[in-house]
Amino acid sequence: MTGGKMQEPFQTPVPTQWIGPIRVSGNVIGNEEVEVPLATYETPLWPSVKRGSKISRMVEGGIRATLVDDRMTRSVYFEAPDAGTAHRVAQELDARRDDLQAVVSGASRYAKLIDLHFQHAGNLLYVRFDFTTGDASGHNMVTLAADNLMPWILQQYPELKYGSISGNFCSDKKPTAVNGILGRGKSVITEILIPRDVVVRFLKTTPEQVADLNTRKNLVGTNLAGGLRAANAHYANMLLAFYLATGQDAANIVEGSQGITTAEVRDGALYFSCNLPNLIVGTVGNGKGAGLSVVEDNLRKLGCREDREPGGNAHRLAVLCAASVLCGELSLLAAQTNPGELMEAHVKIERNQ
Repeated sequence: MTGGKMQEPFQTPVPTQWIGPIRVSGNVIGNEEVEVPLATYETPLWPSVKRGSKISRMVEGGIRATLVDDRMTRSVYFEAPDAGTAHRVAQELDARRDDLQAVVSGASRYAKLIDLHFQHAGNLLYVRFDFTTGDASGHNMVTLAADNLMPWILQQYPELKYGSISGNFCSDKKPTAVNGILGRGKSVITEILIPRDVVVRFLKTTPEQVADLNTRKNLVGTNLAGGLRAANAHYANMLLAFYLATGQDAANIVEGSQGITTAEVRDGALYFSCNLPNLIVGTVGNGKGAGLSVVEDNLRKLGCREDREPGGNAHRLAVLCAASVLCGELSLLAAQTNPGELMEAHVKIERNQ
């Protein structure tokens, strides 16, 4: 702000390329080849994801992507006179979900309360509301719902006092365990089974080398570092590039990158999987449609502007995002099995630019 007035926003350009196509199948996308936009200043990311996308087209069904959950959360907290009162109120609220949903319906047409979770700290009562939010990522929608629920709860239980509209048990844009356990956003599991000859010829490595590296680097190394529900090489790189290109709240890569990569040898082939329990993406809201033509064009080209059931476009976007992550994760791990390959690629690409 300058002189009390809000400055007009201006665009900061981020280099963007369409990468792929990536072959994707699963319970959201039947079997398609789709290019994805990645906006990044780390330009070696493009050929890395491109290599992974090439592998996806060499495998029947490509990357199998399974959407396993969809929810957005907001936690609030109340102050009770004592722990016993807080516990009693929690039990009663849990039994009054229909009443809570009636309050939510008065605030939003799309927010649907699907679960409640409670935590106690002395006389403090933390309530985590879980909602589905249609095609929106849902940040504002769930906060509005919670903002309507809190006064209703305080009216029903005058023994409580207002604490805060956000109690950090959500948990928004922070590395916590709760989101990976209970879920926040779209939870997608991607997997691919790559024949040995494809691994050797196009990834310049072997299934055994990739599986061993994943165990020793992503699992053991991350554990030594004190990682929190994160065992991957670089999910954040692909997430940020995809989020920026499709108009997402980029800060959500904090929890989004808390995923786990698994790799094993199956009858000589490489089974490779990326588990992303916290993909917070949407195709409406969050400034979309507000003059950002590039975002609209990208979402349309991705097939996320179609006439689908509520949530269908956002589910498609989440699956394509997760498939992009697998492509980049696979390519990087393959490169890191070979001495010098990673740095050689960075130097060659970045110096040439």
